[in-house]
Amino acid sequence: MNWRRLVAVGLIAPALAGCGADGEPQTPAPPPTTITNVGVNISSSGNSSVGVGLTRGPVTVGVGF
Repeated sequence: MNWRRLVAVGLIAPALAGCGADGEPQTPAPPPTTITNVGVNISSSGNSSVGVGLTRGPVTVGVGF
């Protein structure tokens, strides 16, 4: 492989890496959703509740049921 081919591949490959199959720019993947905490509460009267904290990117949401 000669140096001209190496230069051409070095210039073209990075330009194509950011494009989708139709040539449109790819949108970045969303950040993963992670479970940050899980809690269970049982009161003295026998009632119970469960809480889950979810984080996705900069947003954290707590859900209780």
